Amino acid sequence: MSLEKAPPKVSCPTCGKEALYHPQNPWRPFCCERCKLIDLGVWANEGYRIPVAPTQQELDDEFDT
Repeated sequence: MSLEKAPPKVSCPTCGKEALYHPQNPWRPFCCERCKLIDLGVWANEGYRIPVAPTQQELDDEFDT
């Protein structure tokens, strides 16, 4: 009888499909290479950003133009 736990399964951050979170999955936490590359492309195009409030200078510059 084996007491080893089954590797956890997570939702792929790109497509939501179930993915094995284990060294056997070279793209973890993604389900496949395609999803990993899609995510990399979003990062490269600065698609993931933390919203910030504009500074007073930026607001002033916007009204000056």
